[in-house]
Amino acid sequence: MTIATVNPTTGKTEMIIDPHNANEVEQRIADTAKAARILRSTTFAQRAEWMNAAAAILDDQAEGLGELITIEMGKPIAQSVAEVQKSAKAMRFYAANAEQFLADVQLDDPSTVEASKAWTRYEPLGVVLAIMPWNYPLWQVIRFAAPALMAGNAGLLKHASNVPQSALFLDTLFERGGFPKGSFRALLIGGAEVATVIADPRVKAVTLTGSEPAGRSVAAVAGDYIKKAVLELGGSDPFIVLPSADVKAAAAIAVRARISNNGQSCIAGKRFIVHTDVYDEFAQEFAGRMAALKVGDPLLRETEVGPVATESGRNDLIDLVEDARTKGATILTGGSIPDTPGWFYAPTVIADLPEDARLIQEEAFGPVASLYRANDNEDALRIANQTTFGLSSAVWTNDLDEEAWFLANLDCGAVFINGMTVSYQELPFGGIKRSGFGRELAAVGQREFCNLKTVWKA
Repeated sequence: MTIATVNPTTGKTEMIIDPHNANEVEQRIADTAKAARILRSTTFAQRAEWMNAAAAILDDQAEGLGELITIEMGKPIAQSVAEVQKSAKAMRFYAANAEQFLADVQLDDPSTVEASKAWTRYEPLGVVLAIMPWNYPLWQVIRFAAPALMAGNAGLLKHASNVPQSALFLDTLFERGGFPKGSFRALLIGGAEVATVIADPRVKAVTLTGSEPAGRSVAAVAGDYIKKAVLELGGSDPFIVLPSADVKAAAAIAVRARISNNGQSCIAGKRFIVHTDVYDEFAQEFAGRMAALKVGDPLLRETEVGPVATESGRNDLIDLVEDARTKGATILTGGSIPDTPGWFYAPTVIADLPEDARLIQEEAFGPVASLYRANDNEDALRIANQTTFGLSSAVWTNDLDEEAWFLANLDCGAVFINGMTVSYQELPFGGIKRSGFGRELAAVGQREFCNLKTVWKA
C-alpha cells in the first residue's frame, strides 16, 4: 500500500508518507478514547470556543490549503479555496447551533405516560471512525467532524491514501483550536486494516463516504459488531429539463453541475434528461458550452476543468465512454484524451445511449455527461429512476403541478428545483437505494452519532 501525493496535473509523485504501524494505530485509538471521555463532560460553550478557533485557522490558511488540495487531487484552485472557506463556515454553524440541535425535548403532557416529567436527551456515543474520500479532502471530513465533536464525540479519520497531506493537516487542526489531545486523529492505514479498527470495542460507530463496494464492506463489518453506520455512496443524479423551463439557463447551470470538482462529485448532475420538445435546443446549448470550457493547469485561476484525480479513475472513465461509443452512442463533444501530461479528459457529452451501455447504470466520475431524450414526463421519470442509485436530483420546470409531481415521485434523497444540487450545512444530505443510508448535515446529521435517551420520572 502506498500513501502518497501524486500530482494529477503532472502525474509526478510529490511526497510519499510512511503508514502508521500497529503500535501507532493503537496509541492513536487510545488517545481518542481518552479524549472522548473528556469531551462528553465539557460544555457546548467550551466546545464552541474551540471549534470557532479551529475555523479561524482554516480562514487564515485558505489560500495555502487551497493550493494543497489542488496539488493533491486536481480541482481548480478557486474551487479548492472555496472548499476551505465552506468548511470553516460549517464549523461555525455547528458551534452556534449544536446546543439547540441537541437540546432536551420535553413531553408536553407527561400524564399520558403516568409520569410527572418525561423527556428525551441526546448524548455522545464516543469514538466515531470516519472513512473519507479524496474528492473533497477537507469538506467531506469537516462535515462529519464539526457536528460529531460539537456533540461531545471524538473522531478517527481514515482518509483516502492519495490525499495524505490533507489528512495530516486535519490530524492537528482541532487540537490547534484548543480541543483536548486526541479529540481527532488521522490513521494513515490501508483499506485492508479498516475492519480491525471498526471491530475495536473503543470505536462506537462508523461513517463512510465512498464507493458502493466500500460501503458494502464497511456495513458488513459494522453489522457484525452491531455498530451504527452512516453511508453516503455513489450517485448518478438526474438533471431533468421540461418545456416550461428557461432552457438556456438550464443548460448553463447543467454545465456547472457536471464539471464542478472536475466532474468528480457524488451529487453532480450526470444524466441530463430532456423533454423532446426542448431536447434539440438544450443539446446544442449544452454541448457547445461543454466544448468551450478551458481545460488546463488547475492552479491557474482561468482554468475551468482540471485533471481527473487518479490515473485509474481516468481509465474507468475511458472504459465507460468507449463502451458507449462501440455500442452506437453519439459523442456530441469530447470523448478524447488531451495530448498533455497528467490525467486530463476532455469535457464530454454522449447522446443516444443504447440500453446495454454501462453508462445507463454506472456512475461516470469525471467530466462526462450523458444526454437522454424523454418523450413525456412519465418517460423522464422512468429514465430518472431506472438506476440503482438515489442520491439527489434536479428538475427544471415553471409548472407548479409538474414540480409537485416530480417531487413526489423521484426516488432520491433530495430534489433541487430550477438549480443544481449543492450541499449546505443547513440541509440534510444523503440518499436511498444503493446511494446509502443515514444523513449528514443539519440537525439530523448531528443526531446520527448520538444516543437518544428517553427519561421517565414518577
